[in-house]
Amino acid sequence: MLTLFGLLTALPAVLALHLPEPELVLPAFSVLLFVEAAFAAIVARLVQGPDKVDDITLWDLAGGFTLIGCAAAMFGEPDQAALFLMEQGGPRPASRP
Repeated sequence: MLTLFGLLTALPAVLALHLPEPELVLPAFSVLLFVEAAFAAIVARLVQGPDKVDDITLWDLAGGFTLIGCAAAMFGEPDQAALFLMEQGGPRPASRP
């Protein structure tokens, strides 16, 4: 299970590092990790595994994703996050004929 979530983190992380502009990497990575944390928490809630203290659970992965997402959000600057949000949902400039 740890390998599956490692792969689910690695591929989007590589895409988040290469697709957006350099100043948008931290906000994009932060949003990605929060989405993965929510996904891990939902799966952990639906799948009731054995309660062993020694094993890594989905709740641990969700907490780790959240912690790293918070760190990425803290290291990013507020204007970067605003630029990321405006670029995603902002109106497109009208093209001139």
